[in-house]
Amino acid sequence: MILCVADVLDKEQLEYMRERLSQVDFRDGRETAGWHARTVKRNTQADGSSDVVARLREKANAAIEGNPLFQLAVRPKVVKPVMFSRYEPGMEYGNHVDDGIMGGRGGVIRTDVSFTLFLSDPDSYDGGELVTDTTAGEQSYKLPAGSMVIYPSSTLHRVEPVTRGERLAAVGWAQSLVRDPAQREILFDLDTARRQIFQNEGKTHEFDLMTKSVANLLRIWAEL
Repeated sequence: MILCVADVLDKEQLEYMRERLSQVDFRDGRETAGWHARTVKRNTQADGSSDVVARLREKANAAIEGNPLFQLAVRPKVVKPVMFSRYEPGMEYGNHVDDGIMGGRGGVIRTDVSFTLFLSDPDSYDGGELVTDTTAGEQSYKLPAGSMVIYPSSTLHRVEPVTRGERLAAVGWAQSLVRDPAQREILFDLDTARRQIFQNEGKTHEFDLMTKSVANLLRIWAEL
């Protein structure tokens, strides 16, 4: 399942992050890429050793993890602190798949879900689309600032070359309580439907049955 989530950050949060990020050092993005991805990665990333970047990561992660749609779609067990990436004219990230295991809080995590939180207004730069390669063909994403796209980490994807302006984004990964993406999608659909039933009709017998099914499927599928 690939999901676009609007308004993860509001205008004030966006302005704060962009202003702070304009004052920090950015380093060659290949430093954090795997040996094969390093050959196609041409961007820069905010220096993770900076105290300013550390605080911005905390704010971004709090907004992401506090988003109800993110919780429903990802069912996160662990979310890595985001990385802030910057693409200027001539920069791109060719086709690659994210590493299956990455370092995280308290050790390594299995990367089940990847996400990109767009920080630049889409009309402020040309190019820079996130392109995912799926069984339905290639899908392109260039979302409004403050919006986020969530997709399985197993997806082959790329960032198209930027030809004008600056593409700033926060990228991250999560280990889910539910490893299988098809199972996560079933839970997302059921949970979305039962919440709609509750909103429209209250706590009905149908709502109770769907709640029971969601809870029991989690008992079967969740890895704690």
